[in-house]
Amino acid sequence: MPPEPPPSEPDQIAQHPAVARALRILRETDDITVADQLELVRIPAPSLAEEQRAARFAERCRSIGLTAVRRDEVGNVLATAAGHGRRMNTDGVDDVAAAIPPVVVAAHLDTVFPPGTDLTPRRSGNRYLAPGIGDNARGLAALLALGRALVGSGVATVHPVWLVATVGEEGMGDLAGVKHLLRDGSYWRRALAFIAVDGTGVRRIVNRAIGSRRLRIALTGPGGHSWADWGTVNPIHVLGQVVAEVSRLVSPHQSVSTLNVGRISGGTSVNTIPAEAWLELDLRSEAAAALADLEVQAREVIDRVAGEADRSRRPGTAGLGVQIEVVGDRPAGQTTSSSTLVKAACAATRFIGETPELVASSTDANVPIALGIPAIALGAGGSSGGAHTEGEWYENESGVAGLERLLLTVLAVAGVARPGAAQ
Repeated sequence: MPPEPPPSEPDQIAQHPAVARALRILRETDDITVADQLELVRIPAPSLAEEQRAARFAERCRSIGLTAVRRDEVGNVLATAAGHGRRMNTDGVDDVAAAIPPVVVAAHLDTVFPPGTDLTPRRSGNRYLAPGIGDNARGLAALLALGRALVGSGVATVHPVWLVATVGEEGMGDLAGVKHLLRDGSYWRRALAFIAVDGTGVRRIVNRAIGSRRLRIALTGPGGHSWADWGTVNPIHVLGQVVAEVSRLVSPHQSVSTLNVGRISGGTSVNTIPAEAWLELDLRSEAAAALADLEVQAREVIDRVAGEADRSRRPGTAGLGVQIEVVGDRPAGQTTSSSTLVKAACAATRFIGETPELVASSTDANVPIALGIPAIALGAGGSSGGAHTEGEWYENESGVAGLERLLLTVLAVAGVARPGAAQ
């Protein structure tokens, strides 16, 4: 007689003795989860400079009993609740486990805040205030809570569950950590499912990846005196016209695509024609084809405006140099609402008494979605505001509910062995 399939509905999963213990651990250790969040938010972690926070996160992984804890070549921290043998492959996975596709649960280590930012958390009523307290100290604390529940309960999963704290998710980090994790030929590229834990909340399920292309446009000219050399091509003037024209490529009422000039700089003094200037342009869309078309239009504007300026410069003066560099590339795509993973997340959301909301965002899940790996992003419970500002805050109402949703979603796709089943 074939073995019974593992339970897949949240109410069935929650009745499993080990899962019931895991849910109880989440509730009983909620103070520890918040303490982890408050400790980790204090540690600086600018994108691609996350060493201090990564080291402390790895220490906490070991202290709660996770195994195979290590940092990979780019700085991601990896850990699992499963036991491992001695023969490890190049991804740090034992030969037996490597034959089974994993479920990856990831949270990013980095923040948008530069070195020197005051990260000290403070309390105001029921709120904790600190830059990065929600995005993504909460996600990291949730990974530790999940690991603590899996280890403490002894729940056995059919597919191994790996917890990964990634580097370079924010801004110019350009998803560096998850891109390396899911590189061609890696064990993780075979993931059965990928869940990014990012920020807060208990209803939203990110199943649509907002893609982005980020361009750095640098212009150079001969420079000169603002009076004596008038008529020499001025890179800032040209960039000003570029900004004016590209801003009209996307309607303010359009929701599929957006465009933003986030930084611009150049020049040395008010009475000097600048010899160089640059700007950074962020193009976004839910649709890969729309994003590609928007980039083509933006490049056409840049080429045309620069060409017109070059042709109209004062005779005998040097021309304009134009360099366009891609400094960010986040793929778009979606995990369909009919996928097992999205259905599991929706069911877990309803189990905790909330209504699921399928939404679009840009997270670590972009990369696996684009690779065809079922992937979503979930908030880690609680509520927050002021993300990416120094006034960011977190409130722990429904914090445990978000952790329960995460656990039940993970176990629904990883599979829970029935009591007494052979392992």
